[in-house]
Amino acid sequence: MADLTQITSPAAGEPADAMFPLLTRAQQSRVKAHGRVRPVESGETLAEPHQTTNRFFSVISGELSILNVSDGAEKVVGTLGPGTFTGELNVLSGRPGLARIRASADGELIEIDREQMLSLVQTDSELSDIFLHAFILRRLALIQQGVGDFILVGSTHSLDTLRIKEFLTRNAHPYTYIDLDRDRDVEELLDHFQVDVSELPVTICSSNVVMRNPTNQLIAECLGFNKGVDQTHVRDVIIVGAGPAGLAAAVYAASEGLDVLVVEADSPGGQAGASSKIENYLGFPTGISGQELAGRSYTQAQKFGAQMLVAEAAKGLICDSRPYAIDVDNGNHLLGRSIIIATGAQYRKLPLAELSRFEGAGVYYACTHIEAQLCRGDEVVVVGGGNSAGQAAVYLAQNARRVYLLVRRDGLADTMSRYLIRRIEESPAISLLANTEIKSLDGSDRLERVEWHNNKTSEAETHNISGLFSMTGAVPNSGWLNGCVALDDDGFIKTGPDLTKDDLTSAGWPLNRAPYLFETSLPGVLAVGDVRARNVKRVASAVGEGSISVSFVHQILAE
Repeated sequence: MADLTQITSPAAGEPADAMFPLLTRAQQSRVKAHGRVRPVESGETLAEPHQTTNRFFSVISGELSILNVSDGAEKVVGTLGPGTFTGELNVLSGRPGLARIRASADGELIEIDREQMLSLVQTDSELSDIFLHAFILRRLALIQQGVGDFILVGSTHSLDTLRIKEFLTRNAHPYTYIDLDRDRDVEELLDHFQVDVSELPVTICSSNVVMRNPTNQLIAECLGFNKGVDQTHVRDVIIVGAGPAGLAAAVYAASEGLDVLVVEADSPGGQAGASSKIENYLGFPTGISGQELAGRSYTQAQKFGAQMLVAEAAKGLICDSRPYAIDVDNGNHLLGRSIIIATGAQYRKLPLAELSRFEGAGVYYACTHIEAQLCRGDEVVVVGGGNSAGQAAVYLAQNARRVYLLVRRDGLADTMSRYLIRRIEESPAISLLANTEIKSLDGSDRLERVEWHNNKTSEAETHNISGLFSMTGAVPNSGWLNGCVALDDDGFIKTGPDLTKDDLTSAGWPLNRAPYLFETSLPGVLAVGDVRARNVKRVASAVGEGSISVSFVHQILAE
């Protein structure tokens, strides 16, 4: 039986053994059919941190110890006895493991490699549920306890510290954070090693790799996020973007047997991943955070065999021959028989001269617990009249002293869901200011004051504000397409019936048939989600478009 005194389930209401369920003999027999039985000797090491996770073990007899390794020292974080099994989410992703696994007694194990494990979870629904539940809970426990070998040293007032926190959190990777604003001893230590303030934050990866203000790409490389991804062979479909539309396409394409690669410039979830709580998405009556929805979808796609390349932005589409190629940051050309563009849109930046000085230091484009905790007990401003802005205002009102919601229109009725409008109207902590725009920002090393004015009365007000959450407008992420597909005047991708005869003539459409519903002016290239012209800006719409697009991919591959 697993020792639960050191790792416990972080999920409220979960049974005590949810992370370490015992397989019955019948269940172990079905596991054994996908692998082999092997002996193990006490002291034998089965897995090391930083090594690609290629093997899964189920214990028939004996005992395994799960060890966290830090600075050469080992700490037992759990033990596995007969009927239990190893693994967490890295088994599905193929990323390097986080812990050392060593036999603490002689025994017998069932050993399965990663490909056989993926086959097992796709074909045995009972075992799939058991494994996925345990894997997810184990990863949550590791995150909660900071188990792993990534240390972040920075300031809560630093844009890059916030960027790295969000990158690790949204990629579900555990880390330990040391706040220079609270730990002066660490600040003196960095001074001793002549680390300049411009080089912060500092990260320590894999116990010994020190990086000064690393990019997300360097962090992903150090942690081996993309180590198990084959970037050389031709895929059935390459999906660019891992927001709701891209993840839905990945789940459906992989579950239907297609060879799928998802390319994501940052982290799974897209713009929706930054939402504090989505309450009008079908099937979640109590709501779900954008990050949790993205995490579940990502795990689901991996379960069916989709691979993901993270922190690698698409730099260009090579469209003059087939298979098409996607140029990415690392210099590789990713080849695909079909392409689904799901790069979404980003919030339009406010036209303020001081804006860049306060980005990450009081000005934010996401509203998760990371940003919200920086403004606890203070007055904050949310700019925007859409659902994302409404969700942010309601979420922030739980802990902020006052939330000012600024919109340029006369009200919210035309742009926001009614349930959110009612929440805003009934919250004593939220003040809705219509016909109002930000005029200026002020502060020293972080945002301290905001001035706004009423467009109708010209009345101006200045308030002490610690956080401004900008969630207005939408700018499509389509600039990397090199003119390969037709765009509308605002840069959104035109698809299907929105493509005119002139669009198709100009693009040299070569086929007798018309473009499919989500197909662009380039045969075999589709666009879904917020980057697509005339898209309905809702998570459910994005998921629907992503899933439907796969039916057209099958038809394209059959041509």
